[in-house]
Parts: sequence; structure tokens; C-alpha cells
Amino acid sequence: MSKILLVETKLHLRDGWSLLFTLGLPLLLLVFLGRVAGPGFPALMVMLSVLTVSFSVLPGVLAAYREQGVLRRMSTTPVSPLRMLTVQLLINLVVATVATVLLIAFGPGVPKNVAGFVLVFLLGSAALMAMGLVIAALAPNGKSAPIIGSAVMFPLMFVAGMWVPREFLPEIVRVIGDYSVAGPFAQALGATWAGQSPQLTHLLVLTAGVVIFGGIAVRVFRWE
Repeated sequence: MSKILLVETKLHLRDGWSLLFTLGLPLLLLVFLGRVAGPGFPALMVMLSVLTVSFSVLPGVLAAYREQGVLRRMSTTPVSPLRMLTVQLLINLVVATVATVLLIAFGPGVPKNVAGFVLVFLLGSAALMAMGLVIAALAPNGKSAPIIGSAVMFPLMFVAGMWVPREFLPEIVRVIGDYSVAGPFAQALGATWAGQSPQLTHLLVLTAGVVIFGGIAVRVFRWE
């Protein structure tokens, strides 16, 4: 597994545009809008970086591997689907972590409940990336995967209150957001950033997201 991890890391580092977009966009938004936005804005930028990795970068890379026959060649090795997906999840989790560290370093403040923030970040990132792995498994090719990912990502951002504050959303949209992964992720990140403890309900929804979407991703994964 360490050998696959090393090879995949090198391949990701070569894709400079994806890294620049993932690391740079949330940081630029935070630098230029952070002073005029509300106190919860840095937490939303953390979620934006995770969403970008989960629904744009991750599905595109894995679906392109399948289209180019990379996965077919790997199927002749002892590498299992679970191991392959775990490697992809770990690499992209590192990218999202680096983006978050940059946001904290150059942002207007730091999370006040650090332990809670780290727990929520790991659970939420794993759940959203598991959803991205499902898209990668079902997408017909590398070009369509980011498009499908965007079609899922933008509604999730809406119900999570990223475009319009949750208190201004209709009741039915807030309820949908409460049971989506992105909604509890955004709320729990905001709470821990402000120094509060994450709600148990939010942690349970994120954990369920990891289990459900992770299981589906392993189940529907295709080498070719």
C-alpha cells in the first residue's frame, strides 16, 4: 500500500492546476472577503476546499484512470478496490488538510475548539470524499465525472447555507440540509470555530455518511 501511496502522491503533485485551484480559490475568497463577511466565513471556506477536492478533483482523477486503462492494469496486481479507494481518500484528505492549514494561517482567526474542529473536519471530509468516490465509480469517463460532481456539489452548498444563510432558507430546505452531509458539516465546523462543541446529531450524520457512501463506493467500484 505504501508503494501505491507514493506513486499516487507523485501523480497528484504533477497535476499543478488542480492543486492550485483547490488550495488557492478558498484562500483568495477568504483574503478578499473575509473582512466583510460574517464570523462563520472561514469555516465555510474550509468546507469549500473539501467540497472542491471531493466533487471535482477526486472523481475526475479516478474516472480518468479507468478511461485510460490504468485501473485495468492495476486489477492484475494484488491491489484490492478497498486499498485503491483508501489511497485516493488519504491523498485527497492530505490536500484538503493543507488547504485548511493555509486558510487558518492566512485567515482572520483560528478555531477556538481545536479538538472538536479536527474531529468534525476528518469525519466530514471522509464522508464527502466517500460521496466523490461513488461518483468516480459511476461516471462513464474522466470528463463527465467533474460535471456530475458539480451537479451534486452546488445543491449541497445551497442546502448547507453557503449561498444564502440558513435562517433565510425555507423550512423544507433547512430540513433537507440537516440530513445532507454538507449541512451538518458546515454547522459543526462553524460551531467548533466559534468555540462550541459539535452537536451529537451532526457527528452521527457525518459518521453515517462515511459508512453508507464508503460502503457504496467499494460495492460499485469498477476496474474498467
